[in-house]
Amino acid sequence: MAEIRYRGRRAHQIQNQQLSAVVLVEGGHLAALTHRASGINPLWTPPWPTIEPSAYDAAHHSGYGHGSECRLLAGIHGHNLCLDLFGAPSDSEAAAGADVHGEAGVLPWQISSDNDSLTASVQVPGARLHFARTLRLEGDKLHFHETLTNLAGEDRPLAWTQHVTLGPPFLAAGQTQFSAPTVREQDLNDDPRQHVNLERYTAIPASGYTAHLMDPARDHAFFLAFAPAHRLLLGYVWSPADFPWLGTWDEYHERTAAPWNGISETRGMEFGASPFPESRQKMIDRARLFGVPTYRWIGAHQRLEVSYYAFLRSADSLPER
Repeated sequence: MAEIRYRGRRAHQIQNQQLSAVVLVEGGHLAALTHRASGINPLWTPPWPTIEPSAYDAAHHSGYGHGSECRLLAGIHGHNLCLDLFGAPSDSEAAAGADVHGEAGVLPWQISSDNDSLTASVQVPGARLHFARTLRLEGDKLHFHETLTNLAGEDRPLAWTQHVTLGPPFLAAGQTQFSAPTVREQDLNDDPRQHVNLERYTAIPASGYTAHLMDPARDHAFFLAFAPAHRLLLGYVWSPADFPWLGTWDEYHERTAAPWNGISETRGMEFGASPFPESRQKMIDRARLFGVPTYRWIGAHQRLEVSYYAFLRSADSLPER
């Protein structure tokens, strides 16, 4: 199908009777997964106007802040792919032009779409990787199949995280409920003041970031998010062997620097190969947490594949399972 415009951005849309999904051409973000009967999209839409990352110019776009995260913040929406970095680059990487969470979220993707399916791919030149993702709608589910190919003739460590961020109107302080089968958790820098309440989104500032280890004994890891006001249930389901970690963070009018400007309300539910957003060196130095690796290896010219799905449906409550 032909490209569309979504909030001023180049995009592709697929839909069926229950759901519609919008993927941005630049950055490859899943910007919207909309429940068609209610018109609600649980994924985060930034309160600032976004632009194509290719149009970002630090000299003319100071409204997106300063530093290595600005290009990503200029174009970010909803579910963002972090590859091959989860977190900020080192000082030397940033000086060389590296972006927060890696290149994939700021590059133009090649996308083709049909009525209810879409294929998107991106060449990640700095990391010498090729990434491809197929999306397919089936009832109230959106299926993801991803392949990652190492174009280099050497083995290497890898960060690979699905940066899922939720926002209003689905997200509401004191109301939106969460559930996930985790077995252990640790706050960023092991600081209990930074603990994130996994069960409910709150209006507490400075709630920080918490890494959760998914239950390795289960065949499937998942998180659920329930919006009582809209009677909507969102879930993501994946293999804990692929992505053993779930990272949670909140923002409630705390970040006052541009482009946040003290007006954002978000909850991150980020599942991936790494527990914390941190530099490549810190990720490798950490090596393991609770005995579980904090990154993946990809062999020379090796291809990795993962599959997972999201669902969005009407519900009366947050289910126990």
